[in-house]
Amino acid sequence: MKGARSIHIPEELYEKAVRWIEKNGGFSSVDDLVKFLIEEFITEGEEDTYTPEEEEEIKERLKRLGYL
Repeated sequence: MKGARSIHIPEELYEKAVRWIEKNGGFSSVDDLVKFLIEEFITEGEEDTYTPEEEEEIKERLKRLGYL
């Protein structure tokens, strides 16, 4: 991953994330889940603009989670 950084989270929180992904799907790794959550919280309240590909990925994730 170009320009990637490491972050540290407690083992218990990591394991919770793994269990959540296993139960709910939609993400291929804890890294993907964390990236998604950070992007969602950081951009909250900002005007969101997504590429058509990003919009399709979001729709697919929401479908897998049962929201669509």
